Amino acid sequence: MRRSVLAAIALSLPMIAGVAQASPLSMPAPLTFSAGPLGKLDVQGIASGMAFYQDFPQGAAGTMGAKHVGADITNGMVIIQKNTGTLQFYIQAGAYSFPTLAAAIPSSTSDINFFGAMPVAYLKYAPSSDYSVEVGKLPTLIGAEGGFTYQNINIARGLLWDVEPLVSRGVQFNASKGPISASVSLNDGYYSNRYNVMSGLLSYAINGSNTVSFYAQGPLGNVRTSSPDLAYSSYGTSSDIYGVEYVYSSGPWMIEPYVQYMHTPQSNRLGIAHSFSNYGASVLADYSFTNTISLGSRVEYLDVGGKPGEQISGVAASLTDLPADSHAWSITLTPTYQDGGFFARADLSYVAASAPAGLGLSGGTNTTQLRGMLETGFMF
Repeated sequence: MRRSVLAAIALSLPMIAGVAQASPLSMPAPLTFSAGPLGKLDVQGIASGMAFYQDFPQGAAGTMGAKHVGADITNGMVIIQKNTGTLQFYIQAGAYSFPTLAAAIPSSTSDINFFGAMPVAYLKYAPSSDYSVEVGKLPTLIGAEGGFTYQNINIARGLLWDVEPLVSRGVQFNASKGPISASVSLNDGYYSNRYNVMSGLLSYAINGSNTVSFYAQGPLGNVRTSSPDLAYSSYGTSSDIYGVEYVYSSGPWMIEPYVQYMHTPQSNRLGIAHSFSNYGASVLADYSFTNTISLGSRVEYLDVGGKPGEQISGVAASLTDLPADSHAWSITLTPTYQDGGFFARADLSYVAASAPAGLGLSGGTNTTQLRGMLETGFMF
């Protein structure tokens, strides 16, 4: 019944586009050059690295995430796009890293195994400015935080981001009419390579400063029990996820609260003995003191379902890096300096979790973590 309702909602949405994702970093104007029969192309890039300290490492022995102190590349990306004419395209290629609260800090060499050296790439058919169709490896419609560090207020992504899809392969229809914009997509969910997941996003611009959005995603049929793709999550793909966002942006302020609910049904095929739900809320905010200095922040809460002390085939950990029957909150502060294409910023984050006895973050026993991160780089 839940899947039928989700499908009906998504199909009834106007086929419109618009994703509100908060970011204090402003990409400089792209370099434009003529590419013969392809017409004019825009090229942008970002090269950045990070250093970190954490009091309770969550990673396995021998990995970067097991270190108290470390450094790595966060972005080595080139973006090439054609955004004029009826037939357009977008290609994003290079190295990337997904640092996330309450999870082991990954290396760029390990994260590139998830979506390959070209994590986002799609063709776009845009017969008018009011609607379009995209086909390829598409960024998710779900959630308020983007996939790559430069797209977000904070360096590390949050607890709610950890349960959301990131990139899906499929087709997406977009349209807009006045203050309404939305998208609907048929895709492979959490990178399953089986195209039976539907997602949708509907946004309404109340005025120039206030926007409210609703998003949803869920499967239309059975999902794969396994896949050779490291990014694949059968538990995530089988789940239904719903969220509501509100964005206020005026003068020096950007404030974006959102709430999210996710339900994972029982499945003997997937080894999920009991259904469970995750729900949470987050507030993202950014204040610009000057044209070059801003302060970003994030406060959030996440409740993870499941039987007390029970790891349902590791399902809770694989979705949230928290054990079943636990809840956690976090706070992150991120002062940022940007002057043209150069930027430097710092994260100071704290996570506290209440978990069954003997369990903690990422399968360990620690229930708190303090982490500091520095990120700097150039964008063009």
